[in-house]
Amino acid sequence: MRVKERKVYDLAAAGEIPHRRITGKLLFPTAEVMAWIEGCSGVSSAVVRPDVLTGSHDPLIDWAVRESGSGLATLWNGSLGGLEVFAAGGAAACGMHIPDGSGWNVETVSEWALKDSVLIACAVRSRGLLLSPDLAGKIKGFADLKGKRLVRRQPGAGTATLLAILLAESGLSESDFVSDTGVARTESEAAAAVSAGDADATLGVEAMARQFHLGFLPIRQENFDLLIDRRAYFTEPVQTLMAFINSEPFRAKARSMGGYDLGDLGRIRWLSR
Repeated sequence: MRVKERKVYDLAAAGEIPHRRITGKLLFPTAEVMAWIEGCSGVSSAVVRPDVLTGSHDPLIDWAVRESGSGLATLWNGSLGGLEVFAAGGAAACGMHIPDGSGWNVETVSEWALKDSVLIACAVRSRGLLLSPDLAGKIKGFADLKGKRLVRRQPGAGTATLLAILLAESGLSESDFVSDTGVARTESEAAAAVSAGDADATLGVEAMARQFHLGFLPIRQENFDLLIDRRAYFTEPVQTLMAFINSEPFRAKARSMGGYDLGDLGRIRWLSR
């Protein structure tokens, strides 16, 4: 833009440049800023999207993509990272679980300049602390983890956003934890680090605690939703996945994994204007 940093802050304060305020930070979505520079109102909805599911990793959906034979490629880069890819036309759908003023996801997606998009409920998941066997039953709350080895998630992940909220609620900071395991980019990777003894705990879903035989302390019931381009929704890969998600084998898998409530499965939670 060839302007000083102070000018960018002024533009944001005046609402003249596309931006988001998330957990005290200013974020500038690349696609919207480029469209703003070019004098457009948003990303063209006529873009042909690749057969890609991006966003937050969910073990049940990950299994469904493969089991259904949908042919969708997956790019697990976190809820906000996936949202940026989706907004730029780089994916047909995006999985997400972002805590916001609406509860989960709705307020976040409504603030983006999205067109021809729909947010569909997938599952309510039980998220909490996945604990090593030595800590199982001894940790009664998030603050009890002070000084322990905590697996981090990548910036832009919904879990990273939730971590920031929990830190503020407990009066702790990231420096109160030991972090020497790197960054986990999927639910299974985070759980595996605790299972292998590389960490004491991580924020994760109940299904992964069961799979890796870890202790589990529930903290939140969260909405995991699928943001889907309305044109891409009618393509064969997405239709194949959605048909499978609405089948009894999918529900049976959810029951066996644990920690999933599919009561609102398929409900439209938000539509772009």
